[in-house]
Amino acid sequence: MSRIVEPLAPGLSRVWELSEILVDTRTRYQHVVIARTAQGVTLFCDDDRQSTEAGQLVYHEALLVPALLLARRLDRVLVIGSSEGVVSQLALAAGARHVDHVDIDRQAVELCARHLPYGYSPADLAGDGPVRLHYADGWDFVTRTRDRYDIVVIDVPDEHPGPAQHNRLYGTEFLRRCRSVLTDGGVVAAQAGCPALWRDHTLIRSWRRFHQVFDTVTYFGSDEHEWAFLFGLADRLDRSIDHMLERLATLPYRPASIDADTVRGRTIAPHSVRTAMLNPARIPAGSQDRRPGRAG
Repeated sequence: MSRIVEPLAPGLSRVWELSEILVDTRTRYQHVVIARTAQGVTLFCDDDRQSTEAGQLVYHEALLVPALLLARRLDRVLVIGSSEGVVSQLALAAGARHVDHVDIDRQAVELCARHLPYGYSPADLAGDGPVRLHYADGWDFVTRTRDRYDIVVIDVPDEHPGPAQHNRLYGTEFLRRCRSVLTDGGVVAAQAGCPALWRDHTLIRSWRRFHQVFDTVTYFGSDEHEWAFLFGLADRLDRSIDHMLERLATLPYRPASIDADTVRGRTIAPHSVRTAMLNPARIPAGSQDRRPGRAG
């Protein structure tokens, strides 16, 4: 049986047993593997697990649903990364009329549509529906677009300690660019790392940057592998959790993994993250504060 060893932190890794390999190829940007595991069909990029058949809905709802609850309107959505296409589909189910989906790796998107039992199908990629696919650099797209969005979703692999083509999509400059394309009351949503104490550097950096760029920042911790997500609003929103609870009752999309108690219980950032803001020495430097090459 084949295996993938997924690096988690210095000196720590996880072994995935692959019962059947469906795809094993190197695209222009990354090494993509799609295989059957104990968690169903699973997507790996550069040996990092991106999504599994068993857990993908919990992950994608945690990424998008809080933004649906915070945004003043839900008409136009921009998705950056998220090759599987699930976020685009959830946005439509929640009432969005138009989704721009930007991904730098066309081959990865096409492989996901062909082999994953969730997200896009090949027919979705060929259609002229409400989702418009752009195979482009997310940085360039946000810089050049004249459109405005009610929600901007950034869903790229976890920030790497060394050079990586997606690292700059974590930086404050990119967050400011995303903020600049929001409508009034709009929200930027981002995958922000892992809150586990042995792996929380990305989250601490993201927490700091979001507070530098946005007037209101909301945290949401997913039950699925302890992933964390951050949501930034350009405007001040007092009692944001109460606002989310009120919107949840009328949201057209009914989440499978988020209810009122989830909103109450998963929107407090870990103590180590909140207190890191008071101790600059606890905030690690990040490569994304420099400017590496093209990003997805």
